[in-house]
Amino acid sequence: MSAAIGMANTPEPPYYAVIFTSQRTEGDRGYEAVAARMVELAAKQPGFLGVESVRGADGLGITVSYWRDEAAIAAWKSEAEHRQAQAAGRATWYAGFRMRVAKVERAYGEG
Repeated sequence: MSAAIGMANTPEPPYYAVIFTSQRTEGDRGYEAVAARMVELAAKQPGFLGVESVRGADGLGITVSYWRDEAAIAAWKSEAEHRQAQAAGRATWYAGFRMRVAKVERAYGEG
C-alpha cells in the first residue's frame, strides 16, 4: 500500500485504524523530518495499509494509520526508531496527544 499522505487506499474491511490526534508546540525543531521518516518506516512494516494526515494552522493534527491486524500495530509500536520518535514527541513536539485504536468494519466512498 502507498505511504503517500492523502487518502489511503485500504482493502475491504475488517482492518484497524490507529488515530493519533496531537497538539503541536511552537517551532519545528526537527519535527517535519522525523514525521516524514516515520511514514517511510511505517510503510515498510508488515501489515501497514496506508496513512492519512492533516494539521491545522493552530497546530492541531490528526494522523490515521491503517493496519491489517492488532499484531501489526503492536509490532509498529515496539519498533525502535518509532519508540525514539515517540519519546521526542512527548519531550519536545507535542503539548498533548491522544491515541485511539479502532476496528474498521465498514468502509465506502468515492475518489
